[in-house]
Amino acid sequence: MKVSFGIETLVRERFRRLRGRRVGLIANQTSVDRRMIHLADLLHKAEGVELKALFGPEHGARGDAQDMIGVDFEHDRKTRVPVHSLYGSDVTSLTPSDAQLEGLDALIFDVQDIGSRYYTFAATMAYAMRASASKGLGFVVLDRPNPIGGALVEGPTILPGYESFVGFHPMPIRHGMTVGELALMIQEEWRLDLDLEVVPCEGWTRSMNWRECEAPWISPSPNMPTCETALVYPGGCLIEGTNLSEGRGTTRPFENWGAPGLDADALMKRVSELMTCDGVQLRPNGFRPTFHKHAGDFCQGVQAHVIKHASFRPVALFTAFLAAAHDLVGDAFAWRTEPYEFVANPMAIDLLYGSARERAMIDAGLTTDGLRTLTNEVWKADEREFQERREPHLIYR
Repeated sequence: MKVSFGIETLVRERFRRLRGRRVGLIANQTSVDRRMIHLADLLHKAEGVELKALFGPEHGARGDAQDMIGVDFEHDRKTRVPVHSLYGSDVTSLTPSDAQLEGLDALIFDVQDIGSRYYTFAATMAYAMRASASKGLGFVVLDRPNPIGGALVEGPTILPGYESFVGFHPMPIRHGMTVGELALMIQEEWRLDLDLEVVPCEGWTRSMNWRECEAPWISPSPNMPTCETALVYPGGCLIEGTNLSEGRGTTRPFENWGAPGLDADALMKRVSELMTCDGVQLRPNGFRPTFHKHAGDFCQGVQAHVIKHASFRPVALFTAFLAAAHDLVGDAFAWRTEPYEFVANPMAIDLLYGSARERAMIDAGLTTDGLRTLTNEVWKADEREFQERREPHLIYR
């Protein structure tokens, strides 16, 4: 079933809702219509619309930068308008400044998200919404589908004291919302006095995955090469909180993971003892990252092949992976202690989970009963609470 995105409605209407306005655009390489024309180029030529500036999220306005690499100010190579980075060298760079918003009437957000709380684009949108509210600007969200579906919610929420760029709002790791729906929730729960307009998708339903949208996949970041990667990422990103390789530097990041000296067969046996791996097939796999962690070293690990996305629970699976690796590798396993997304304390794994609870349970030796308690009781309570909160803001049924 072919799904139409918010950008296509804007183009079909000949930019009617933006006419007479000076606009800034938050965009990256995914911000294209069905003809693969970038929204910046369309706005630059649109009658009655003045494109004054571009704002680039993490990886840049055209998607050139690797993860956690600051991007500097520049001028767009095609439109020549100024490009302001919303991912620079410090935490203040994550929010548009008053000077950057000067002379604008509205901000437009059109970036493909992937449905995981710690993928940073939704946080960029929320911070820009707050800045727009403070300046009295309009805010337009051109909605796009959640590529891993909108029916399932999974994982723990953020506890007080663990807020960050990868945990900007209390929600489970897999939230099951589009950026348009998230914008409506943020406006209400942050009590923003904001002229917000969401241009919805047409033809998308909550049970759909990306393949059913009949749309080409454009990598929204350098290490999100396929829509299958997006399915794994809500769990796979947890590996970033360790010294294990999450597969960066391979052709299948986050689906691949491992470390030198890891016994893949023993690891898969341990994981099968911890949980039933529904919807996914695991394969022992060796790889040699070309960059990032363990670059040039041979790693043994596992590749996760998603078979049935509706029954796959990536957060539970990768929690079992972490517990198994922790037990098998011994002292060679370590939690990341370097600053992560501009935060040095709490540590990265706690920012990703949203508390220190899961790390403490893994350090103590996570058992089958312990993992079952997390998934069926602790996380389930967080998931139910969030589903109740999100209900008034859902656009698609």
